[in-house]
Amino acid sequence: MKRWLSKNKGFIVFLLCFGVFRTAIADWNPIPSGSMRPTLLEGDVVFVNRLAYNIKVPLTDIVVAPLGDPQRGDIVTFSSPRDGMRLIKRIVGVPGDRIEMHGDILTVNGVAAVYDDTWDAPDPVGAGRTTASVHATEHLDGSERAVQFLPAVRARRDMAPLTVPAGNYFMLGDNRDNSEDSRYIGVVPRALLIGKANHIVVSADILDHWHPRLGRTGMSLD
Repeated sequence: MKRWLSKNKGFIVFLLCFGVFRTAIADWNPIPSGSMRPTLLEGDVVFVNRLAYNIKVPLTDIVVAPLGDPQRGDIVTFSSPRDGMRLIKRIVGVPGDRIEMHGDILTVNGVAAVYDDTWDAPDPVGAGRTTASVHATEHLDGSERAVQFLPAVRARRDMAPLTVPAGNYFMLGDNRDNSEDSRYIGVVPRALLIGKANHIVVSADILDHWHPRLGRTGMSLD
């Protein structure tokens, strides 16, 4: 064993450094589902800046020091407060915000989002299967983002007003009718935030024989 360690110490150091890099500094996150459509598609791989908000002890959720403050509109990866699964969603509510939804219309601090540029398109739900979807641009608090709705899908389109507690964040998927987000798992404590997604590294269409989507490579999410 000692001989093997001596012969492979360079490789072992590399693995340790690589592990620290991925768990404490930066990471990449494959997108396995359509909960962030149309912003993120299945088969996108996003770059995640783990130092955007916190410095953590590697492989833990122990925060050593806070860095930047998460902002409404950021796309973030985090551990689900319900079961620990890694998820990626958009922050729509920061501490102190009052969040509510009525008929899929998001309201923050008493101001309802405005939706325009709407258009219909089939949305893939499996091999050779689609469902009707409505795409729109959501305008709220001086920012905008592409979102989509699935009229034929049973979803939680209404939510009673909720004030986001201190140190927590309210998450929504851009695919509003097909996302397991804070409407289902609750608000997310800051310590469970992993990092901010800011670019698509590479993309392939997993629903169409893994054909590369070169036009999405390097695309900014800011």
